[in-house]
Amino acid sequence: MKSKTSNPDSLLDELLAKGGRPLKLRNLRAIHELCRRQYEAGLRDISISTIGKLCERDGLLTARGLYNEGMVDYKVLILAWSDFAGPAAPKPPKQLASEDYLSRIDDPAIRAIVQGVIVQRNKLKAQLNTLKAATTIVVDRRPTLQGSNSSVSTLFTDSERKALLKAVSPDFLESQGWREANFGEVVNSKGRTVFDPGFATAVRKMLGH
Repeated sequence: MKSKTSNPDSLLDELLAKGGRPLKLRNLRAIHELCRRQYEAGLRDISISTIGKLCERDGLLTARGLYNEGMVDYKVLILAWSDFAGPAAPKPPKQLASEDYLSRIDDPAIRAIVQGVIVQRNKLKAQLNTLKAATTIVVDRRPTLQGSNSSVSTLFTDSERKALLKAVSPDFLESQGWREANFGEVVNSKGRTVFDPGFATAVRKMLGH
């Protein structure tokens, strides 16, 4: 779709020389001026979509209209301007808030001091983030026997172990009109909590069951 003519002005003359309806010739001139204004303003985004929006803004034609099959001459003219303007300038890197703040400090000595503070802050923040990512703190509040590897279950006699196990056994709970619910809580026949969630499971864990 690109024209062999490198200069958009020459291409416009060629397109106008082909003749056509007065409306088309008027629109060609208008689109040519839109592209020229973009170029002279230093705006290198001279694409079909951008010029289409400008055409719609100025009431020339709809933005989608440029994509119709019969709009080839318009698109050729826009693409010639796009080639003539060259690629858009790369966007400058986004300036950090701290850099923007530093740029507004006129005194070089104060600027250097503030910059050092910012560098130190960023260093400490990076170290803190590293610690947050790498550190895992485990809190184990279960009672243990000092100087021994014995489990909690060894604290109980056989009779005490049997009594505790019986207290959370299904048969015993049923005989009391109770039952163990989903989270280890013990509830009565009306669904009211007798022992809080985790009671039955905690007893079994203590005894190694």
